[in-house]
Amino acid sequence: MRREGCDEDNLQMEDFICDYCGSVWTDDRPMVEGHHGNCVCGHCLTVAYTELGLTTRGGDSGGSEGVPEGVKCNLCLEVREESIWSSPVREAYLCRRCAKQSAGVLQKDKDIPWTKPT
Repeated sequence: MRREGCDEDNLQMEDFICDYCGSVWTDDRPMVEGHHGNCVCGHCLTVAYTELGLTTRGGDSGGSEGVPEGVKCNLCLEVREESIWSSPVREAYLCRRCAKQSAGVLQKDKDIPWTKPT
């Protein structure tokens, strides 16, 4: 998400906020942006990736307990028939597909010292 009142024509790092924890984008907290400016930070992505069972080979477990049926992933804006992670601090959801794609994006960026959890 973006900080309320930010200048859309001159966006700065501090204008980007993680949908899942509310933290601001910094050099120490990388972000991946989804549709319509929705963002997930590296910390939340690590937690979601782990809880969705993506750290195990071919893992497809975890992540959907207590998640209301029919919720949309904040990044892809789709209702998915797969595991979905729910933020413990905000009403925000991350689907398994977006967690995998976002992890790939962050890990490939040589300027960001983030790696997929194992």
